[in-house]
Amino acid sequence: MDAILTQAQEALLKQTRDALGRLRDALADSAADPAGRAALVDSIRQLDELFLLVIAGEFNSGKSAFINALLGQSLQPEGVTPTTDQIYLLRYGETAQRRPGEDGVWVQTAPVELLSKITVVDTPGTNAIMREHEALTAEFIPRSDLVLFVTSADRPFTESERGFLEQIRNWGKKIVLVINKIDILRPAEVDQVVAFVTGAAQTLIGDVAAVFPVSARLAQAAKRGQPEQWGPSRFEPLERYIRETLDDEGRFRLKLLNPLGVGGRLIREQLAHVNADLSTLSGDSQLLDDIRGQMVYYDDDMKRNFQARIGEIDNLLLSMEKRGNDFLDDRLRLGRIPDLLRSKQLEQDFQDEVVADTPRQIEDRVNELVDWMVQQDLRQWTAVADHLGKRRDANLSRVVGDTPREGTLAWDRQRLIDSIGRATRQAVESYDQTREAAELAASARQAVVNAGLAGVGASIGVIIAVVAHAAFLDFTGVIAGVAAAALGLLILPARKRKSKAEFTSKLEELRTRLVGNLEQQFEREMRRGAQRIEDTIAPFDRFVRAERDRLGQQQKTLQELGATVSDLQRTLQQGKPSPTPRARA
Repeated sequence: MDAILTQAQEALLKQTRDALGRLRDALADSAADPAGRAALVDSIRQLDELFLLVIAGEFNSGKSAFINALLGQSLQPEGVTPTTDQIYLLRYGETAQRRPGEDGVWVQTAPVELLSKITVVDTPGTNAIMREHEALTAEFIPRSDLVLFVTSADRPFTESERGFLEQIRNWGKKIVLVINKIDILRPAEVDQVVAFVTGAAQTLIGDVAAVFPVSARLAQAAKRGQPEQWGPSRFEPLERYIRETLDDEGRFRLKLLNPLGVGGRLIREQLAHVNADLSTLSGDSQLLDDIRGQMVYYDDDMKRNFQARIGEIDNLLLSMEKRGNDFLDDRLRLGRIPDLLRSKQLEQDFQDEVVADTPRQIEDRVNELVDWMVQQDLRQWTAVADHLGKRRDANLSRVVGDTPREGTLAWDRQRLIDSIGRATRQAVESYDQTREAAELAASARQAVVNAGLAGVGASIGVIIAVVAHAAFLDFTGVIAGVAAAALGLLILPARKRKSKAEFTSKLEELRTRLVGNLEQQFEREMRRGAQRIEDTIAPFDRFVRAERDRLGQQQKTLQELGATVSDLQRTLQQGKPSPTPRARA
């Protein structure tokens, strides 16, 4: 800015630089559009450059003729076909010459006083046959400080012009509409066209700085020696507006509003992305909560059902204990002493009446318990896979047609969800229920072996049979003792009580150790299954929490910057009088 600034202007300039600098840094750590970030950097850099007055419009709207009329010299070629195929920067110079500048932009110099304070930018037509012309214009618009949009009186406000004006509006630019070629219309028609363009522009882009109907051809003729054409050209109001709007204070105000408008748009866009990402993460958090909530219910259901199944096994042992006591009551009495001496028959009776099919029944219950746990484990994996699949499908339907870029939240979370999805699908598809059941049953047997109730390789049924046989041996020991005492009437009741007590104690020990070790083993299996699922979703959980914290901080920063930018824009738009000049910036 080559202008003497007041103290208030200096303060506004510093605040603008600070706010936009913080925004640039904030966007550098985000997934903001690179083109938008580049536009912001360019607009910050241009705070130190001359005011940019951009002339835009469709080809054949008379843009070049309008520029020549505005500057009073025929600097730009005119014609009925597109004549401007590059962006031209018209700047002050002692001589008129044209030379290539940077990035394919040409520089046209001329000794025109207006160009000593502003740079006029001539852009290709927005509807030029060569589409790259339009791209050049669209990329240059964010750098402009004020846009004069030229439309033709014979076809005002075409569809392509509406689309281009929306782009300008989205960048927060101040727009002046120029209706050229009014010399081809009758006066009443001019008023109709002005009313139509004004109404359409206000509906489309809201606030329009001004609308000027002019004839660039008559204005050029007036400046070339036909003064009678000046009035009909209606160029005087436009030039007066430019002089008054683009005085030192006006240029300063627009110069700052330009990058603030760019910054405001980028803040709105990035906030929209951040809010959308936070909404996505909220859904992800709910998904994780649902999975963990199901795990809690799953654990409760498993414990309740497990205890019921363990209770069945316990009841079988209690029933065997009761039958054993009944058997002892029946056999250990005087009337059955002959039977007591027949040990082989007694052993067979004990096996048939007391042990019966208890080992098989307990073995069956344990196998049913194993199968049930395996099925529940598989069902839980299937539920997790189903939850993740629905979440993935819901997210894909929300971003149809939009392929996430690598390094963005959408890309990172999709990669993690796909990874978890693959893990759960593989777990479900490769789940061998027979193998899992065999391993779980082996673990249960090993737990009993470790408790010292049987040897290696013994089944649960074998364990029951071994303990029962040991109880029988104790029983036969009692019989021998009875026989040795010559069937003493006082000894028999005592021996019966001792035998029943030892039988009950042995079965109680079996019940306690068998059931206790089965409970410990199956609880370990339940914890292992839950931990496998937790380990699978843990990376995604950490990702969601970390991204939520990061985006929350980014949201707060953008909201604060948005408030600062809005305050600066309001201050500049109010156009408060400036105090005494202080320095040059």
